[in-house]
Amino acid sequence: MIELLSDMPDGVFGIRVTGKVSGDDLRQFRPKIDELSKTSEIRIVEVIEDYEGFGPGGLVEDLKLGMGMLAHHHAAFKRIAVVSDKEWVALAMHAFAWMIPGELKVFGLEDLDAATQWAAG
Repeated sequence: MIELLSDMPDGVFGIRVTGKVSGDDLRQFRPKIDELSKTSEIRIVEVIEDYEGFGPGGLVEDLKLGMGMLAHHHAAFKRIAVVSDKEWVALAMHAFAWMIPGELKVFGLEDLDAATQWAAG
């Protein structure tokens, strides 16, 4: 499941990812992504807590959304803060950081406020 975080500062887009993420979850979230793509600077806080992987169609939709955003809005990405206590998340972010535009930083769950401030800065 993907949920929007409402307590973010202006200009910061916050999401929480939990459980299994299906293709339907991502298709329902698409309007928010389209809205985000209209901003001149993209700043994201992504909280990953009990994420269990992709459900039916999730990987395909995730790749379509992600690649589309990167291809069309590459220069707009400024900062992405990934917040998680899962070691594999930190390892994956560091392994794929070269593909991610803008600055990327990984924070622990207890550092959500610091991650939000960093993304906004």
